[in-house]
Amino acid sequence: MSEAPRKILVTSALPYANGPIHLGHLVEYIQTDIWSRFQRMRGHECIYVCADDAHGTPIMLKAREEEISPEALIERISAEHQADFAAFNIRFDQYHSTHSDENRELSAYIYEQAKKMGISPNARSIRLTMKKQACSCRIDSFAGIARNAMQTTNTGILVKFADQPTIRLN
Repeated sequence: MSEAPRKILVTSALPYANGPIHLGHLVEYIQTDIWSRFQRMRGHECIYVCADDAHGTPIMLKAREEEISPEALIERISAEHQADFAAFNIRFDQYHSTHSDENRELSAYIYEQAKKMGISPNARSIRLTMKKQACSCRIDSFAGIARNAMQTTNTGILVKFADQPTIRLN
């Protein structure tokens, strides 16, 4: 049975930017990388994106312990993460950080659009729909990579807060 080529956006749980990649991370990333490569071999457009989750108290505490800025810690840990992924031949199409201008801009845009529509900006769950493909993820996990995914796939992206109207981003 022949299947029409699909556009697939894939991600893994974002590693937290306060420490090294561990075996549990690697199991997930290796499996996801294999699956993404398999989809490409089948003729599908499959884009594998990920990012460092670079927000939160543990990062601030770790930076304070090392007597460096959180930004310096995030930058160092990201370089370590990417070197570890490369050493295991894990290939992302885009690797970024939730601590980026793109994340701030897209998060602010989603927040403002939700606010204009009367949607609670405290909604914790969004639904990202790229044409017929869908995945659910937390907004802070999604926002750092979404803009790059939009540019890469050139498809329409819809954001849906739980039990609220959908917001079209482009």
